[in-house]
Amino acid sequence: MNWQEVCEHPSLQDLPFKIETNERGEIVMAPVKVYHSAYQGELGFLLRSLRSDGKVLAECAIHTAKGTKVADVAWCSTERFQQIKDETECSIAPEVCVEVLSLSNTDSEIQEKRQLYFDRGAVEVWTCHADGSIHFYHAGGKLEQSLLFPKFPLLIEI
Repeated sequence: MNWQEVCEHPSLQDLPFKIETNERGEIVMAPVKVYHSAYQGELGFLLRSLRSDGKVLAECAIHTAKGTKVADVAWCSTERFQQIKDETECSIAPEVCVEVLSLSNTDSEIQEKRQLYFDRGAVEVWTCHADGSIHFYHAGGKLEQSLLFPKFPLLIEI
C-alpha cells in the first residue's frame, strides 16, 4: 500500500496507535504508552515556545526511501511548511524531526530512521529517551545541543 491508500482505507481510520509503512508498503504498527504522549506534548510546547517562525507538527508522516516514517514531533520553518502543508506525506522532511523512544526501539532502527530523515532534508534529528533525556544529531553525528534550538533543555520532566 502507498501512504495515500493507508490514510484513506476505511478499516484503518481512528486507530489508537501509530502506524508507518516499510519499504515493501507493509503497514508497521507501534502502540505507545502514556509517557510517550506526554513527552510529545512537552516537546511540541517547548519547540513552539522557543521559536515562532515555524510550525510544530505532531505525528508527521515523511516519505523516505524505506516507506513512510512518522516523526513523533517535528518543527518546520514557515518557508518549508508552505512547500509541504497540502501533501499527504512530507516530500521533504521538516528541519527538526524528533523520535520519542520506546523500550522496543533498537539502536540500529533509530540510526536508520535518523539517516532516512537526513536523506529527506532534515537538519537535525532528536531522540527523547524514556528518562526524558534529549539527544541531538545532525548529519555529521551527535551534537552537544541543538544548533536550531540552542536553548532547548537536555532533559524534559513529565
